[in-house]
Amino acid sequence: MDSAPVNWETLDTLVIDFAKSENLIEDSSHVQSSSSPSSSYQLRLLIRQIRRSLESGSIDAAVDLLHFHAPSILNDHRILFRLHKQKFIELLRKGTVEDRDSAVDCLRTALAPCALDAYPEAYEEFKHVLLAFIYDKDDATSPVANEWSEKRRFDLAGFMSSMLRAHLHAYDPIFSMALRYLISIHRAYCLRQGITSPISDLTERLLLEERDPPATPQDTLYEVPPFDEVDIQALAHAVELTRQGAIDSLRFAKGDLVMAFQNELCRMRLDVPLVDQLVHEYCVYRGIVDPAFEKQPIPEPVKFNQHDRRYCSSTDCSVELDCIAGKHSDGETSVTNFHTDGSPENNVDVTSMQGIDIEVRHTSEITNSHEDCSTSESQLLGNSSVLLRSRLPGAGERSKRKRWRGRYDDNSYMADACLEENDKQEHSISTVISTFSMEKQGSEKHFALDVSNVEDKFEILLGMKELASKGLAAEAVEEVNAIVPNFFAQNSVLLFQLKQVEFLKLVRSGDYNSALRVACSHLGPLAANDPGLLKPLKETLLALLRPNEDALGTALPLNALAASFQVAVGRRLGVEEPQLMKIMRATLYTHNEWFKLQMCKDRFEGLLRIDSLKEVNTPFISPVSMSKSHGDSCTNGSSQATVSSVTRMSEDGGSPAQESSRDIICDEGAILKVMEFLALPRADAIHLLAQYNGNAETVIQQIFT
Repeated sequence: MDSAPVNWETLDTLVIDFAKSENLIEDSSHVQSSSSPSSSYQLRLLIRQIRRSLESGSIDAAVDLLHFHAPSILNDHRILFRLHKQKFIELLRKGTVEDRDSAVDCLRTALAPCALDAYPEAYEEFKHVLLAFIYDKDDATSPVANEWSEKRRFDLAGFMSSMLRAHLHAYDPIFSMALRYLISIHRAYCLRQGITSPISDLTERLLLEERDPPATPQDTLYEVPPFDEVDIQALAHAVELTRQGAIDSLRFAKGDLVMAFQNELCRMRLDVPLVDQLVHEYCVYRGIVDPAFEKQPIPEPVKFNQHDRRYCSSTDCSVELDCIAGKHSDGETSVTNFHTDGSPENNVDVTSMQGIDIEVRHTSEITNSHEDCSTSESQLLGNSSVLLRSRLPGAGERSKRKRWRGRYDDNSYMADACLEENDKQEHSISTVISTFSMEKQGSEKHFALDVSNVEDKFEILLGMKELASKGLAAEAVEEVNAIVPNFFAQNSVLLFQLKQVEFLKLVRSGDYNSALRVACSHLGPLAANDPGLLKPLKETLLALLRPNEDALGTALPLNALAASFQVAVGRRLGVEEPQLMKIMRATLYTHNEWFKLQMCKDRFEGLLRIDSLKEVNTPFISPVSMSKSHGDSCTNGSSQATVSSVTRMSEDGGSPAQESSRDIICDEGAILKVMEFLALPRADAIHLLAQYNGNAETVIQQIFT
């Protein structure tokens, strides 16, 4: 699970979109984005404010917001009746004479009239709630104990959130929905396979067990719905619904499968502060936002314009699902490439570097950046100052990064944000950064660079990532050797990959002699020590036969290599990779395995950009191929009988093939029939059909006899 490839550039795009959609970042090149957030964000903020009002028992405040921003939803008498009933209970809960008189007035003027035509059971509920006049709120045995329960507040708040979200089309950003979906599948896969998740501590905190109540259709028709059974089953299994629950969801969405899927997915509740923290960690690590360890002024919270009626019409509010990779707003800077005009040696003026504590023990000049680094310790230490000052991003590059703003518009998180502001700022990314300890590596006590400063370490790592993503492999190797002399002794595969890049660049430039020197000096010896590198070495040498092809761009994914390089160097410097990277690796791996078990393609992976997250070009050699198999690394001793006994997928992704020589191709209608009648998962239905030659009637008959 921990070694599954991920397209980090796609994740960067999704994370940036999330941060902008939730107004979490300030873009200095696009200042108006912080002062005029999108209407989608405003609507989500409105829904959160209504939820908090209902959860605290402030029914009038919630109704006022609804009257201002979504009055049409109050035309639904089912909703109005539930709001009036909760207001009646909250007035009685206060216990004063004045509030009791107000409760009676609410009963006469609002609750009783609404109960007449809200829904068939409403009048009985109205008569039942009158018992609250007699039974005390602390009487747990009373017939209205449920009415007095504060859980009713949260149920009503969740129901209103579901209704408003669908009514206003105020869905969460793609990243947030994808995270819910991947974690839910990850849990289901680990439970079914009987394995222990390596990220269970995070997933249990991130995705809460409780869900918001579903949005219900206004009609109560009981006839057979005109929905395709394929859609019903796809929705039911995607978000863990019963068949009837999937039908109700599709009925509410008027048969729109995508809308129903989003409605159900957004019912799953995330720990929002934890998500923000994970996103902040990732953005700092990837160079999307500035670390900003200094204290920043708190921006003014966004306020609703009470006279702006644009939120009243659901037709004006649409969810934005166009998240094509590489398509950014005007103020957005590419997070995978630093814009430079020339060679790295000329990019940054020495005087522009600040905050880097260089310990110069010996001074010497670098004559050629492409020459092999000297093995002399004094030479390494002397070269490091020149190398680092010429490569690391300067003040100009840092100014292009966005500033983390935080969720200051949301009052529910304002107190925590202010409290955190008074504490040490470094705690905001404490899970990314582990305290650098020189005692961990005795051989590393002679570093030429004092990297105990957290901010400096991030700048070093971002500089390393920049070099690797630009294909400046020789320079990257030199600088790592200068900072961590023994790094490549334990990371020979990374060295091989970097030398592959250097070799291919030289071939593309026509310098075949230098390319062969790299192959003889580095690629050959590395492959001789590791037989697993022989095949990629041969494939690399084939570039000599095709010098005009862009082998560097097509065969080696530089951005993936840059991410692996950054993570590996960071660990040696005491900077752990962000937890979001671990979550994505594990959940994307289990997503693949889950749909192999289901023997079908995920119908929703394109909507959530999951297919793009998996689109990673395979390099000639990757660390994954050199590590243990995924099954060995994540089973924790569990049995593989379940996996070995199931049917295997054909290599071309076609129909499943049995272990026997005879292939059984099941009709889709037969699969759905068995799933519906026996309430079975898709994979189990296919297994049964395979045993009875694909005949659904025979399967059902055998089960019930």
